Amino acid sequence: QVQLVESGGGLVQSGESLRLSCAASRGIFSINVMGWYRQAPGKQRELVATITGGGRTNYADSVKGRFTISRDNAKNTVYLQMNTLKPEDTAVYYCNAKTYSSLAYWGQGTQVTVSS
Repeated sequence: QVQLVESGGGLVQSGESLRLSCAASRGIFSINVMGWYRQAPGKQRELVATITGGGRTNYADSVKGRFTISRDNAKNTVYLQMNTLKPEDTAVYYCNAKTYSSLAYWGQGTQVTVSS
């Protein structure tokens, strides 16, 4: 079992930055892929970014060049640095962890609101 707790969301203006954190309840060295997803009102949850244990990253086209995902195995934490935020980035952001045995876990979500 892995518990994930997100933090760092908030209300910002267009063009500003936020950094989201996702703290895992146990060592993330045993987790294959960690990622961030988001869900805006009335829309399906979508992938934002993922990072493997080896550090390979993947981003949605809509955030490439603006968002950066990173992981600190020593702190059992994954980060999402979000720069040049846009109103369309407004959503609840969820942390996700997939183990090597294909089990998946989700955090409770953190709200990000970008005003124009």
